[in-house]
Amino acid sequence: MEFLPLLMLMLAIGAFAGIVAGLLGVGGGIILVPAFYYSFTSLGYDSPQIMQICVATSLATIIFTSMRSVLGHHKKGAVDWQILRGWAPGIALGAIIGVLIASGMKSNSLMMVFGILGLFIGSYMAFGKSDWRLGNEMPTGIWRLVFGPVIGFLSVLMGIGGGSFGVPMMTLYGRSIHRAVATAAGFGVLIAVPAVIGFLLAGHDLATKPPFTVGLVNIPAFAVVVVMTTLTAPIGVRLAHAMDPKPLKRIFAVFIAVMAANMLRKALLG
Repeated sequence: MEFLPLLMLMLAIGAFAGIVAGLLGVGGGIILVPAFYYSFTSLGYDSPQIMQICVATSLATIIFTSMRSVLGHHKKGAVDWQILRGWAPGIALGAIIGVLIASGMKSNSLMMVFGILGLFIGSYMAFGKSDWRLGNEMPTGIWRLVFGPVIGFLSVLMGIGGGSFGVPMMTLYGRSIHRAVATAAGFGVLIAVPAVIGFLLAGHDLATKPPFTVGLVNIPAFAVVVVMTTLTAPIGVRLAHAMDPKPLKRIFAVFIAVMAANMLRKALLG
C-alpha cells in the first residue's frame, strides 16, 4: 500500500508524457527524468549514480513512445523519411558516445547538464519565432556529420528523445512545425535504442539501486510508464494536427524551465 501513491503518480506522469510526446515531439523524457529522480530519491535510493538510472529508464520508455508517435504521424503523411535515413548514422553514433560518457559521470554532473540544457530548451520554446531561419534546406556534408552526433549525444545525457533539439533545428531549416514534430519522433527511436542497449550492459557493479533494476534500467518504472505513454501518444498526435500548439508550447516552456532550474539548484547546493 505504501507504493500505491507512487504507482498512481507514475500512471499520471506517463499519461501526460505520452500526450506531450505526440503533440510537441519532445519524447516525454524531459518530464520523466525529474519525475523518476524525485520518486527514487523519496524512496531512499539516492546513490551517486541515481541520475543514470533515471536517464536510462526514461530512454527505455522513449523507444516505445517514439515508435507509436512516428507511426501515428506516418499515417498522416507527415514523417520525412529521407531526413531520418540521412541522419540516422550520426544520431546513433552520438547516442553511443553519450552512453559511454554518462555511465562514468556522477549524478550531480548529470543533473547540472539536465538543468543547463533544460533551461536552454525552455527558453527556445518560450521565445523562439517560427520565422527564424538558418537556411532553406537541412544541413548536409560536414554540418550533418557534426549536428547528428551532437543531437544524439546531448539527448542521451538528458535522457530525452531527439525532439527537443531536432524540432528547433528542422524548423530553423525551413521545415513546418508539424513535419518537424513528426520526423523528430523518429529521432527518438534512433537515440533510445542504442542508448538503452548500452545502459542495460552497464551499472551491474552498483551496490545501491532501486529493486528490479537491470543494468541501469528500472523495469517497474519503465513498465508502468510505457503502458500509459503508448496509450496516450496517439492523443497527442491527433491534437498536433488539430490545433495551434503555440500557446501550449509557451506554458510547457515555463514548466520545463522550472523543473530544469530546480534540478540545477539541487546539483549546485545538494
